[in-house]
Amino acid sequence: MRRFGPAPLAGARYRDRPGVYAVILSGRSVLIAEQKGDLLLPGGGIEAGESVLAALHREVHEETGWRIAPVRRLGVFRRHAWLREEEEWCRKTAHLYLCHPVRPLGPPTEADHTPLWMDAGLALSRLEQDGERVFLARALGVPEGMVTLRGV
Repeated sequence: MRRFGPAPLAGARYRDRPGVYAVILSGRSVLIAEQKGDLLLPGGGIEAGESVLAALHREVHEETGWRIAPVRRLGVFRRHAWLREEEEWCRKTAHLYLCHPVRPLGPPTEADHTPLWMDAGLALSRLEQDGERVFLARALGVPEGMVTLRGV
């Protein structure tokens, strides 16, 4: 499985944290979730006993207020990160899906998230996570070699 970001730290204990994220396209625009200044694809952790697709719908609704229709699975990647909210090191396995927006259901239910429609080409350079940029590029048909990776 492809890994993005820094290598795991020697001696650190990592908890597995599966997650699911949406590339939500409407024409050449993509729906992004802004959180504390970071631009991210909507998504997050899959809860115990929850299916990947149920988590996808729940997370997108929580972070954007939108209902979506998944089109196809784009792939999966892994990254190792410190999760501030959970105060622990996690091995994040991110499943990504291409989705269409169906309709807004209301504001996000997570107060620290703001949904933004952004030109998809601009989002390729502004998304916080390398893996998310690569999979957005894949959804847009942009060669991966054209995506700038930050390496963190």
